[in-house]
Amino acid sequence: MALGLVFRNTNYIVKKLRINLEIRVPTIRLIGAEGEQLGIMSRDAAIALAQESGLDLAEVAPNVNPPVCKILDYGKYQYHQKKVEMKHRRMQKKAEMKGIRIGFKIGDHDLGIKSRQAHGFLEDGNPVKVTLLFRGREAAYKDLGLAKMMKFYDAVKDVGRMDEAPKKQGNAMLMVITPSRMSHQAPQE
Repeated sequence: MALGLVFRNTNYIVKKLRINLEIRVPTIRLIGAEGEQLGIMSRDAAIALAQESGLDLAEVAPNVNPPVCKILDYGKYQYHQKKVEMKHRRMQKKAEMKGIRIGFKIGDHDLGIKSRQAHGFLEDGNPVKVTLLFRGREAAYKDLGLAKMMKFYDAVKDVGRMDEAPKKQGNAMLMVITPSRMSHQAPQE
């Protein structure tokens, strides 16, 4: 397998290096286990040096001439790569679209509760999709529905900005509010 190909082991992705006899080129530039330059030598001599020290020969830079190989413990290398990958995944913040559904006849108190819930989502850095549902004859009062949506937006505009203005789709009116830049930045000390 070439460098750059990856294999999946449960939830992590680790780069697969060519090791030992998988390396096909006759001459290589060798780096020792401690990082010291050992020079250019034949692949077989390098494999013998690696086996002598109980380690593997891994091709770390296959695209240069001659390819660079390093003597290392391949199992330890894979373990370290998995740990680094898991650390990077933990540090990533994935924004998840949150949904808030409100009715046409929603009361002011209930609207306040829904807006506080959306406020929390926006502070966490998640965009919010607000859906106002029309039932039956309510669909004829689009302007009243729009006023309800704007009242909802006024309650959360301190932490979010309107990404998509309210628009009617079938028997619902949709609006998307995304977190404003100030709301999900780290506090300054």
